Amino acid sequence: MKKLTDQVTFRHGATISNRLVQAPMLTNSGDNEAVSQDTLDYYGARSQSAGMVIVEYTSVRKNGGPSRSWAKDREQLAIYDDHFKPGMAKVAKALKKDGNKAILQLVHSGREANYAPKLGRTVEVPSKMDFPWIDYPLHELTDDEVQDVVNDFGAATKRAIDYGFDGVEIHGANHYLIQQFFSAFSNHRTDNWGGSLEKRMNFPLAIVKEVLSVVKEYAPKDFIVGYRISPEEIHETVGYTWHESTQLIKAITDHYDLDYIHLSLPKYDAKPKDSDKTFAELFQPAIGNDAKEIIVGDVMSEEDAQAALKLTDLVAMARATLIDPQIGLKISEGRGNEIIRKISPEQVKKSHLTPGLINLFSDPKMEPHLPGRESIYALHQAGSLNKDVLKNGTSSSFNLDDFKK
Repeated sequence: MKKLTDQVTFRHGATISNRLVQAPMLTNSGDNEAVSQDTLDYYGARSQSAGMVIVEYTSVRKNGGPSRSWAKDREQLAIYDDHFKPGMAKVAKALKKDGNKAILQLVHSGREANYAPKLGRTVEVPSKMDFPWIDYPLHELTDDEVQDVVNDFGAATKRAIDYGFDGVEIHGANHYLIQQFFSAFSNHRTDNWGGSLEKRMNFPLAIVKEVLSVVKEYAPKDFIVGYRISPEEIHETVGYTWHESTQLIKAITDHYDLDYIHLSLPKYDAKPKDSDKTFAELFQPAIGNDAKEIIVGDVMSEEDAQAALKLTDLVAMARATLIDPQIGLKISEGRGNEIIRKISPEQVKKSHLTPGLINLFSDPKMEPHLPGRESIYALHQAGSLNKDVLKNGTSSSFNLDDFKK
């Protein structure tokens, strides 16, 4: 019987202390895309959240981000240049101080780099087309530029190695550039990078090959490499379903020795419309026996994690680690009854949520939300501080400045 407290060893020798993973979550804490003190405080508080912590999606290319950013001191992080080294090295060190593994998620946001135009950057996509929700210009990548992006993933991997991370995760999910290339909805190319399903696989396969080539040359033997994927992309038109995405994962695992595949799911036991099996079960034949499977999605308690573990090798938690950054430690020590399950003004401060996360999860409209969110509604800025905070720095009994420390 698998237990959450089991040690797990990946195929290249890296061992983690339990079957729990902190999923990557955007903190909106970058200062000109560099690690800020808010970033360090947040990750420093999460060195015991899980056996392995995956740091939020980080841009590998200047035109690959930022996405979903609000201001120059609340941006997505980046690693496309060595001037990001001091902060990133501190993040890795902070996460590893209690013996757990630090993984850096690498991304090019593609059309989702919605803050890039405000910085005078080009937004790069597989195919130039109209998206109803996009009001900025898009640039269709040339063949040479596609290869440049592949090389940028390799260069970012080398930096992650040099900066002290234990591994990298290739972000092929959540509508970012890799998924955009794989999707028939957003990839209308007729060259080597698009057209048939096989050609739409070429971009993700090229990135996996490049990353592993860099790892083989420069990284320790136990360096961890994973790949994250959204099992389906269904709009009014279908980008792909699990029938195609399992073929991509099989092509990856047949040719390249990844340590894990990470399924991005709305709920850990989610199923497609045309199967009685969960996505976790449907992907296992494609993943094979050597790579581990990670699933994520609405795992908010020890009980949820135990239920999810029946379907997979490793269980990733996201929002639960925002509320209680010691959730992994408490489960490992048999103190699941001590897990804090609701956010509160006091817990916001203890868990070192960044100002970006505070603003996001104190929004009454935010879904999925944090249990107990009503208690922090007064912290919501909605683009600017509410009137009470603007007037005297307080709202009811809350001092917003305290929650930024």
